[in-house]
Amino acid sequence: MPTSLIQPEFKVEIDYDKCHKCGRCVQQCGWGVYSFNERPFPDDSKCRACHRCVTYCPAHCITIKKNELALRENANWSSEQRKNVWRQAESGGVMLTGMGNDKPYTSYFDHLVLDACQVTNPSIDPLREPMELRTYLGRKPDSVEVESDGHGGVRLKEGAGIAKNIKLDAPIIFAPMSYGSVSLNVHKSLAMAAERLGILMNTGEGGLHADLYPYQDNVIVQVASGRFGVNPEYLNRGAAIEIKVGQGAKPGIGGHLPGEKINREVSTTRMIPQGSDAISPAPHHDIYSIEDLRQLIYSLKEASGYKPVGVKIAAVHNVGAIASGIVRAGADYVYLDGFKGGTGAAPAIIRDHVGIPLEIAIAVVDQRLRDEGIRNQASIIAAGSIRSSADMAKAIALGADVVAIGSAALMALGCHLCQGCHTGCCSWGLTTQKPELTRRVDPEWGAERLTNLVHAWSHELQEILGALGVNAVESLRGSRERLRAVGLDAQTCEILGVKPAGM
Repeated sequence: MPTSLIQPEFKVEIDYDKCHKCGRCVQQCGWGVYSFNERPFPDDSKCRACHRCVTYCPAHCITIKKNELALRENANWSSEQRKNVWRQAESGGVMLTGMGNDKPYTSYFDHLVLDACQVTNPSIDPLREPMELRTYLGRKPDSVEVESDGHGGVRLKEGAGIAKNIKLDAPIIFAPMSYGSVSLNVHKSLAMAAERLGILMNTGEGGLHADLYPYQDNVIVQVASGRFGVNPEYLNRGAAIEIKVGQGAKPGIGGHLPGEKINREVSTTRMIPQGSDAISPAPHHDIYSIEDLRQLIYSLKEASGYKPVGVKIAAVHNVGAIASGIVRAGADYVYLDGFKGGTGAAPAIIRDHVGIPLEIAIAVVDQRLRDEGIRNQASIIAAGSIRSSADMAKAIALGADVVAIGSAALMALGCHLCQGCHTGCCSWGLTTQKPELTRRVDPEWGAERLTNLVHAWSHELQEILGALGVNAVESLRGSRERLRAVGLDAQTCEILGVKPAGM
């Protein structure tokens, strides 16, 4: 009897006529696909199609193909569903996966188009006219009091009590990815890029490594249910503090970082024993009501000199009401994470079937806060598969102040979406703690690539703003009149607050 009913997903083919027999593929593969006996021999069953071997093969003799094994067609039972049954029959365990939801749900961003100006309202040339991408993250006042500055101008009146805001030179930040789930060199790349760009990176729930202290003015520190690495020094190192209640890739459940990824430095930073699993409970055990959340928000403000405090939640069906409660509890921003968001590890069943799309969450939260007259009291950060500057512009038009990118940032560093983050074997050195793999990410190189990506998206956003006839991103926020839907039904258009194209 065979040990497994499941055949390899990919086939590794080597053109031995071209092969230099140098063993580079053996060295580069983090999954242990290759053995070497005078020439490399692949074990197809271990291949994740991360393409590290393909990229670094000096002879370009390696090809990775989908293993097209024919199964009888069945409209009810896809080949993937059958394989999942076989896997669980063999293991008896929960199926884990990494990265974001890969199921063919509708991408609402792809069904939204932006308006453009032409004659009566001319467009703006972004190459010759200033285009303002700067925005401020935090609570805005209902009104301001001013006084004379003694030189013919005015200034804010002393003691006006304006809440602290964080200036962002572009409406984009790096999403939370914890130290432990990603390598220290990834964190360094994100922090260095954030400083150069005048934006923020988010620690995720893994604490802040001492090497990142110089970048503290560009860091959001996260307080999750496990409270890993949380202490007064940590809270005071960040420019802002974020309470993580939920995550788009796994709403309603906690986190799990396997013990094999908890090395000495991760252990020190997270303040947990080396080699032990880091398990975050699903709920915060001091938050069981909005009143409890308010108490934690103000405790963190008090502990940090009243820095901005935000709350991260997963996009779920009643997200508008939840966001309203969060804002009324005193949060300076609400972080909305849609169900296509990435993660280091999640049960596949949760990632693929729980939560709602980000686009709908942004629209309903923005509208709910406007209807209640409290929209200015908190910023909205949108995350969960922001794939391009077009997605960014559409998210802002739907009502977001800022977008956060995680998967796109990792792809800029080499990620090929092989969805094996939870194994700790990432050949690109991103989602691993193995020293022989993590050293593959040079932080200077990584920071340059991330900086290039954000600069490119920023320039494209300026082009979009120019086409819309506005010269500031603030003029686009919540301007759903600038969006039109293509191929969406009337009810969806109503929920999004967007008219069909042609209207």
